[in-house]
Amino acid sequence: MTSEDEFVEEPPARRRTAVRTTGERIRLVLAHICVYLAALIFVAPLVYAFFSALKPNEEMFSMPPTLVGSQIKWGNFAEVFAYGPFLTYIGNSLFVAVAGTLVVLIVSTTAGYAFGRLRWKGRDAVFVLFLATLMVPAEVLVIPMFQVMQWFGWVNTYQALIFPFAFTAFGTFLMRQFFRGIPFELEEAARVDGSGPVRTFLQIILPLSKSAVAVLAVFTFLSFWNSYLWPLIVTVDYATLGTLPVGLASFSGLTGTRWDLQMAAAIISMIPTTILVIVLQKHLVKGIAMAGLGGR
Repeated sequence: MTSEDEFVEEPPARRRTAVRTTGERIRLVLAHICVYLAALIFVAPLVYAFFSALKPNEEMFSMPPTLVGSQIKWGNFAEVFAYGPFLTYIGNSLFVAVAGTLVVLIVSTTAGYAFGRLRWKGRDAVFVLFLATLMVPAEVLVIPMFQVMQWFGWVNTYQALIFPFAFTAFGTFLMRQFFRGIPFELEEAARVDGSGPVRTFLQIILPLSKSAVAVLAVFTFLSFWNSYLWPLIVTVDYATLGTLPVGLASFSGLTGTRWDLQMAAAIISMIPTTILVIVLQKHLVKGIAMAGLGGR
């Protein structure tokens, strides 16, 4: 190699690639910074609420505001259960949310399979009418649903807390769109092997839809867990059948000005939903990415 070869200028294409790589790295760093800032904005209120639950009550509204109080009162979380049937509220919410989620999953997956994979006369027209119910606000249905619960004799029962919202169109639409993204060849091959619609649904379609089912399960669980208006109306004996949102609303009256205990109760109420989202995080990301991509 001659000395002239050692000083050969780098080809322009290679230089452009290096510049493009540097730009991509800068964009990646900026994207990470934006994500971290957004995460900080969303997490900051939760962090402040947690430390507020550990403050003495007289320092809750101190000016200027402080993140940490003069004392760290972990006993606030234990003292919550001494004010009213808070443990009963948690148990009722867990039962209603879990039972309601199971009912919604059964109804939505079977209805979604009927609308998305089976062929029957008037299927699309019925589906459009079914989707039209999404445009009706839930508040409009409160009085008719309460009357129906009275006719059934279900007022102040667990059935009234679970079944009225177990047959919504959202879950059916979500599962239908996901089912339509599954190759039809799998179903045809199962039919050739002698599998009927029920067996095909249970052994082929449903196992391939775990991510979509996880998404629907989380959304439904959160909906039941956070429901306030309907349990407030249909429940009479709050001490026995009250759910957590209703309990938190009455908690202010029970504790007077004990805002520290109210904040501790709110933190405790977030624990089950947080655990659920963490456990199903992988399925949630996959399900949200894949749901709704089918179009056949």
